Amino acid sequence: MDVGVPKEIKDQEFRVGLSPASVKELCDRNHHVVVETQAGVGAGFSDEDYQAAGATIATSAQEPWAQDMVVKVKEPLSAEYDYLRPDLLLFTYLHLAAGRQLTERLIESGVSAIAYENVEKNGAFPLLAPMSVIAGRLSVQFGARFLEKQQGGRGVLLGGVPGVMPGHVTILGGGVVGTEAAKMAVGLGAQVTMIDISIDRLSYLETLFGSRVNFLYSNSTQISAAVAAADLLVGAVLVPGRKAPTLVTREMVETMRAGSVIVDVAVDQGGCIETVKVTSHSEPVYTEAGVVHYGVPNMPGAVPWTATQALNNSTLPYVLQLADKGMAALEGESAMSHELSKGLNTHDHKLIHPAVRSGFPDLA
Repeated sequence: MDVGVPKEIKDQEFRVGLSPASVKELCDRNHHVVVETQAGVGAGFSDEDYQAAGATIATSAQEPWAQDMVVKVKEPLSAEYDYLRPDLLLFTYLHLAAGRQLTERLIESGVSAIAYENVEKNGAFPLLAPMSVIAGRLSVQFGARFLEKQQGGRGVLLGGVPGVMPGHVTILGGGVVGTEAAKMAVGLGAQVTMIDISIDRLSYLETLFGSRVNFLYSNSTQISAAVAAADLLVGAVLVPGRKAPTLVTREMVETMRAGSVIVDVAVDQGGCIETVKVTSHSEPVYTEAGVVHYGVPNMPGAVPWTATQALNNSTLPYVLQLADKGMAALEGESAMSHELSKGLNTHDHKLIHPAVRSGFPDLA
């Protein structure tokens, strides 16, 4: 198969769909890989690295997009819509629940689009997990930065010092993102409260963190009190394929102390905090109701060397399967076929994924 790797064009998105090591695996199986020039430079991979792995370097985006399959990191932006076509297999993150325009264009084009975040294995999401780990850790790292006075924050050191109380971190959601955020916050010495709707999950997390974290069952009363107490509020809620529920209202945000910080990792699925809107790495924060808001949807793009390799470690087996078999890779009886079929969002001018369809019933 002919595989294309275009350069990402989202603001300061330095990750790349395939690393040179992944390209070599494909070329060793007699697939042809076309990589747009400078596609990997932000992640530390030169054109020469890709050539040494067996890739052809293209001087523009048009050539990689013209291949049988395109492997990306982030969803196509409007400048890339004209590359979409019926005989193209697209493998990337899509997060369509928060993107009606993109959903419409994917359907209109007839492209076969498989979303990383919807590939499902035994009830888990193996291609979402590595970026969730990174985003969870970065949420506290960025939150700590924007709590600094010079960044518009309260001037709180999350870990505190002897004689001064540490900062308070409230985390909404106990999944992968929330767990990794808690690890970072606990490691810094912060007071940490985690809120989740699953008692079983909270019980499991207690075995990990013990008394270092306060665990609360999710309801509006508990959330309201924990939000008001937070120096850093992390939104880490995921409903696969669907828009994230709004758990924190504007009225709750208005109870937070001036200079507190909100980091909503769920922003790529619409966000779980009412006052959060999408920002970018170039302009990551804004202040509303006296609270600093961070809403960058591609947080792992800040650490592209780590993130690209972590993502490729998970995506490569699926990329190889798709390159070997094309759309037939979704039709077999193997476990991987079932996993890939769960990720199919659009095909033959139709919206396929059930959860995405429920969010856009008029497009189904």
